Amino acid sequence: MVVLVTAVLGSALGVVWARHQHRQAYIALSSLERERDELNIEFGRLQLEQATWSEANRVEQVAGTRLGMRFPGDDDIVVLQP
Repeated sequence: MVVLVTAVLGSALGVVWARHQHRQAYIALSSLERERDELNIEFGRLQLEQATWSEANRVEQVAGTRLGMRFPGDDDIVVLQP
């Protein structure tokens, strides 16, 4: 009888321990999913920002203001004959 009681108590403790481990793993999974969702949102924002910065008119504006670039005039174009 003592062996059966010990086996039942051991089994009960095993179930409690397994449930605890399951809860801990679920909490970790929820945290990682939340972090993944936040990173996906940030990635979407960064893609939108990259698309905005790489638009042709934005590149032209930066080239003109920061780099002092301009379109060449007719006098600046030279055609080379082979």
